[in-house]
Amino acid sequence: MASNVVFVPGVLDGKPVIKGTRLSVEFILEFLSSGMSVADVVKEYPQLKSTNVYAAIS
Repeated sequence: MASNVVFVPGVLDGKPVIKGTRLSVEFILEFLSSGMSVADVVKEYPQLKSTNVYAAIS
């Protein structure tokens, strides 16, 4: 299975991002730490799937 989290040189200074997006793992974790659920994050960013959010958590 391909990883959902990748490092892309030149994108967000090389921070880990969700594959195929410019959404950083850090950005997603900030949403979750503010009280949003996985479903809330996916609703806010429909290009994400719940598996992407769980990959960011792990």
